[in-house]
Amino acid sequence: MKIIVLIINIALLLLSCGNKNEEKKVETVKQLPENNLILTNEQYKNAGIEIGKLTTQMISPVLKLNGKIEVPPQGMVTVSIPMGGYLKSTRLIPGMQVNRGQVIAVIEDIQYIQLQQDYLTSKANLTLAQSEYNRQRELNQSKATSDKLFEQARANYQTQQVLKRSLEEKLKLIGLNPDNISTRNITKSISVFSPISGYVSAVHVNVGKYVNPSDVLFELINPANIHLALTVFEKDVNKLAIGQKVFAYTNANPEKKHLLEIVLINQNISGQNSAEVHCRFKEPDRTLLPGMFMNADIELSTNQTNALPSDAIVRFENKQYVFVEKGDRHFEKMEVQIGDSENGYTEILNSDALKNKNFVIKGAYVLLMALKNESEE
Repeated sequence: MKIIVLIINIALLLLSCGNKNEEKKVETVKQLPENNLILTNEQYKNAGIEIGKLTTQMISPVLKLNGKIEVPPQGMVTVSIPMGGYLKSTRLIPGMQVNRGQVIAVIEDIQYIQLQQDYLTSKANLTLAQSEYNRQRELNQSKATSDKLFEQARANYQTQQVLKRSLEEKLKLIGLNPDNISTRNITKSISVFSPISGYVSAVHVNVGKYVNPSDVLFELINPANIHLALTVFEKDVNKLAIGQKVFAYTNANPEKKHLLEIVLINQNISGQNSAEVHCRFKEPDRTLLPGMFMNADIELSTNQTNALPSDAIVRFENKQYVFVEKGDRHFEKMEVQIGDSENGYTEILNSDALKNKNFVIKGAYVLLMALKNESEE
């Protein structure tokens, strides 16, 4: 019986010692502050950690905007004809390139023949009226005819001049040269020429269709005139200026940057507390089409600021952190407020509280994962 009691006492003693060791172990863990961790020599070596300090960098704040490509009125041309007719031929399709002065359609109609006939008749009548006017003037000077007949001849001559001149302008309006029209050269068709160099954005007709002067045949766009209309919030309008450089890119090809220049800042603030900024492309690009959405970066004035390498900053639960060296292989996670980034460096807004500290500038993400794993355990 004594032996059994002795064994129980020894077991209780061992259990008591074990609990004390466990309590000491827990107490030791609790002594390490939150967001702190200490690496073993092997962990430190494998993490590839490098230490650095805040440095002064020249960083240009970048204003990020987005907008849409637009065409000003002078860059979009609607093609129509001043005198109706039937579309005889055209080769245009949307997207096709055209040059200024190129024939883009042929229209024919009987009224074109009638107009040329009227012009030739007017031309002949003018010759006759001029001869009669000269004859009546000579007779009137010699008092061989009355003033009334002379005035009638002069009025008829002037009327024929006006008629011929007006018919010449009508012919020019439909693309016919009056000097090339004769009794042996009358055409039933006219050519429609492209007024600009650019590309076709829309075709509204087909061969054989009758088109009126009010009908739109084609829509052409001059890519040299396209511009980017950006939306900027009211608080940022005063940060921009005419002539400022803009770098724009599409979502489909973010690596290709297009250089633009601000040419107009709309001072009218909309109901959404925003304004439009119009930018002109330095080099036209035919792959950019009206209606396309683009992102834009605008560099503002350069500032001298305290910064850390961007690799030193880690993001966790929508906040930004850095790791500060507290001792040998001992690091603490600290929240920071960041500003703009440029050339691999990021501005630290709350840098006054972090001066003269050593930071992990390489391997910060490894520390974040290690700290996260410890908290989960």
